[in-house]
Amino acid sequence: MPQLNPAPWLAILFFSWFIFLTIIPPKIMAHTFPNESALKDSKKPKTEPWNWPWH
Repeated sequence: MPQLNPAPWLAILFFSWFIFLTIIPPKIMAHTFPNESALKDSKKPKTEPWNWPWH
């Protein structure tokens, strides 16, 4: 039964994972997005206590 011979399929599996783990991630991470997020102010907003009308 030829489908039980792991020799060609095991090599294809290892080669494909080698490509997925070494070649493709740098290509994906090299993309830059046109809308860079602006830095927010480091100042904390002034909070005031809430006056409960029924208390």
